[in-house]
Amino acid sequence: MGCPRSRRQLAFCLAMLLLPFSLIVLLNQPDPSDCTGRGLPSGSDKTVDTRLERTLVQQLAELRQRVQHAEMTNRERRKDVMVLNRQLDTYGAAAVKAPSQQQQRQQEEGPPVLPPSQQQLAQLAPPHELNDTTTPRGRTVPGALPAAVSGVPLTHLQEINSDMEVPGLLTYLPHLLGRPDALTPALHVSQGRRDVTVVMGLPTVKREVQNYLISTLKNLIDSMSESERLETLIVVFIAETDAEYCSRTAQEIQDKFPAEVKSGLVDIISPSAEYYPPRDSLRRTLDDPLERVQWRTKQNLDFAFLMMYCRPRGVFYVQLEDDIMTKPGYVTKMKEFALQKISEKKDWLLLDFCQLGFIGKLFKTVDLLPLIHFLVMFNNDKPSDWLLLNLVHTKVCRFDKSAKKCKEEKDKVWLHYKPSLFQHIGTHSSLKGKVQKLKDKQFGKVKMFKAHSNPPARVVCDIKPHKQYTLERAYRGETYFWGLLPQPGDHWSFTSRRRLHSPVWRRYVKRFMFQSGNVEHPSDRFYNTTVEIVPALADHELLKRYKTTSDGYVSLTTRVAAGSLDPTWGPIRSLRLAVQAESDNWVILSEIHLKRS
Repeated sequence: MGCPRSRRQLAFCLAMLLLPFSLIVLLNQPDPSDCTGRGLPSGSDKTVDTRLERTLVQQLAELRQRVQHAEMTNRERRKDVMVLNRQLDTYGAAAVKAPSQQQQRQQEEGPPVLPPSQQQLAQLAPPHELNDTTTPRGRTVPGALPAAVSGVPLTHLQEINSDMEVPGLLTYLPHLLGRPDALTPALHVSQGRRDVTVVMGLPTVKREVQNYLISTLKNLIDSMSESERLETLIVVFIAETDAEYCSRTAQEIQDKFPAEVKSGLVDIISPSAEYYPPRDSLRRTLDDPLERVQWRTKQNLDFAFLMMYCRPRGVFYVQLEDDIMTKPGYVTKMKEFALQKISEKKDWLLLDFCQLGFIGKLFKTVDLLPLIHFLVMFNNDKPSDWLLLNLVHTKVCRFDKSAKKCKEEKDKVWLHYKPSLFQHIGTHSSLKGKVQKLKDKQFGKVKMFKAHSNPPARVVCDIKPHKQYTLERAYRGETYFWGLLPQPGDHWSFTSRRRLHSPVWRRYVKRFMFQSGNVEHPSDRFYNTTVEIVPALADHELLKRYKTTSDGYVSLTTRVAAGSLDPTWGPIRSLRLAVQAESDNWVILSEIHLKRS
């Protein structure tokens, strides 16, 4: 009787197990009405399935990388707890060996008389809780506050357990000893954004000839989509110790990009003056002049500081410079390339999105620590891009193999993306007197101007153009205007060729756009320049509200790149730009747009 019953139970269990799988198989059968040929999926269905599979694979790769980042953070927190435990043990041991005068007096005079409230607590608590300290490791050390009681200075306590220490930052930068604020940013503007996908480090320094920071930052931000901005953090590192300059630069960034700073997209930091070693402590290396040694040593320490700040804030880190430009959608392209290589189980060390120097190098933040150590250890010895090459060589190359084999191994961990996503646009290096015209040939042609279809007009310019970069050609959208030094009283005027009552002339100019400078010459801009117009109706009521020039132009505003015209002005006979102050630079008009209604 027991046997049939057991068989029925077994059959019932098998049925319960097989039923869900049977339903899954039935539900996943293709619908014949949605298929082509002999019940096979159509080409569009295959495309959708492939795209969905690729998206899921990339999401899984990103999740795996985020888990690694979380594990790294957890390990560091555990290390902090271990250090704290050891310090507490050290305080306790010091308290035992060096009892204070207060403890000795208590031993001579007997236990102190507690207030009534503490006497009640003493009756409720175990004896050791008031007079002893229990360390995190479980040992009980006499003395309620051993650190305060012992009076042993922190520097002495650090020496007690230093026999088996792993070399750290202070080993290679001994001038930081006794300077606890040296690794804290002196200037810090941040909304606290963390856990992003991509953190971009943008170091910048004071340049004597031309500064590219604002144009570089604008290009980086304008080339992002809204979704890319939500998963990105740009850290601008003002690598100077002049507090006034850092404050002024930070304020300029906040004035130019208020929404981006407020949203948390842009952080601004600067180092403490105590972070850098004394200049006279550096050695001459590689037969370089001392000035160049000081410059590249500081750059190594700049990169290390920036990486240390960025490392806990995202999954991937990208090293940039302050004189570059990029392409639209670059964040998504970098992210997808990185996740693709992770999903392919490629054990890469860095991804290269620019063929020049340290620009556009992407790392997993969990892999940054060895590079930071390398930059700090050899800060006085080689430039940063050479140290990166040395680090990769150390990791993958064998001395008993050929150079060809070494290159093959390097190519497995140093992956290049083509075409390049970043281009170097600067001409004047941050090193005094150095001119470098390096260009990444993989980037493609750089767009120097933006063309528009403007209404027919007679164009007049008081400034002599450079070569073929005339205002007429710029107005037609063929090139940009590039002229010699502007002087007060110089004008660029655009006057309609049409009669007042012609059909084309009745379409009023309602907006204007004048963009000065370009990516290669960001300082060749308008400074203190006025937009002026001549309305077709000379007795217009609005004339009473504005200042009018001697030749009949109405001055609208100053220092404006774009604006709109009040429709009540009606037809505009002429519009011009008027220079109000002398300029030290040439001037470029890279975009001219008179938009009609």
